[in-house]
Amino acid sequence: MTFIADGEYEEAGVPYDSTRGPTLRGYRNKLAWVAASATEPPLLALLDAVSNELEVLSRSIEQLLDDAFVSTAEPIEFPTVDGAGYAFYYPPANPEFTAPAGEKPPLVVNVHGGPTAQNVAGPDPAFLYLTSRGIAVVDVNYGGSTGYGREYVQRLEQRWGPVDTADSIAAARYLAERGDVDGERVAITGGSAGGYTTLYALAFADFFATGASFFGVTDLLGFNETTHKFESQYDRWLLGPLPEAEATYRERSPVAGADDVRVPVLLLQGLDDKVVPPSQAEVMVEAFRRSGVPFAYIAFEGEGHGFRKAENIKRSYEACLTFFARVFGFEPADELAPLEIKNL
Repeated sequence: MTFIADGEYEEAGVPYDSTRGPTLRGYRNKLAWVAASATEPPLLALLDAVSNELEVLSRSIEQLLDDAFVSTAEPIEFPTVDGAGYAFYYPPANPEFTAPAGEKPPLVVNVHGGPTAQNVAGPDPAFLYLTSRGIAVVDVNYGGSTGYGREYVQRLEQRWGPVDTADSIAAARYLAERGDVDGERVAITGGSAGGYTTLYALAFADFFATGASFFGVTDLLGFNETTHKFESQYDRWLLGPLPEAEATYRERSPVAGADDVRVPVLLLQGLDDKVVPPSQAEVMVEAFRRSGVPFAYIAFEGEGHGFRKAENIKRSYEACLTFFARVFGFEPADELAPLEIKNL
């Protein structure tokens, strides 16, 4: 921290290396913020800048996990067609089980929303649920993500779909070539804009073995007409202005490539979603019914853009594990609720 009185800079020495959102607030000699680290879930911290006393006011997860089950993020840098790409790799971590000799773990590529947002390292429960069950995760900050400079963000300008998909594939290939994961058992998942990238990748790129879309955009023109006002002009930067770029909107809509999807797809959607309404998922469901591609669709009553109810979050995690296990060819140790996969 910098002291205004004399301009001296001094490290606070707090055990957290990231913040969640623009949360830093100051009052008199105290600072409060939502802090996190590679091993610590988000918490509300209060620091006395005079005494350097640190107090944890509240934790997002009260019952801390055994460190042996926590997969610690490894920052990775990998090559893309635009230059370096960045991600966090989470290897499997479970001291009670060992993989068969010579077997490499499946990989789930996670794509953040935004799309001009950023993922930071930390013990995400969704990731730990997979890594503790033998599945590796790579959390990709594709071109367009914040935190790596203006030029990095601008990689996505009018290139939404191609850039994020290519970078997601590049991250997975990097880990497969490095020998960390099984390159034949790679899934992709994400929510909102990440769900769009998931479906775009499955429709227009022949790489992933499966995917799970959480409330993802499928019809870009329909999304332009129905999304909320806060993001009503966002797609002009991501895709181009209308009507001039109408062809781009049509061509990059996952529903336009639904008939070309050849791998199983899981769709999860909140029925009260006002940002990406259920109609976005339903047009994809109808397309899959016609094409015969294996799919499962779970619609959650009372959920909006991002699931809030504990039972629905749990159900969505379990559905992903069940779905990926069927595709990757292993039997989960968990007792999981049945999941109907049509056309499989």
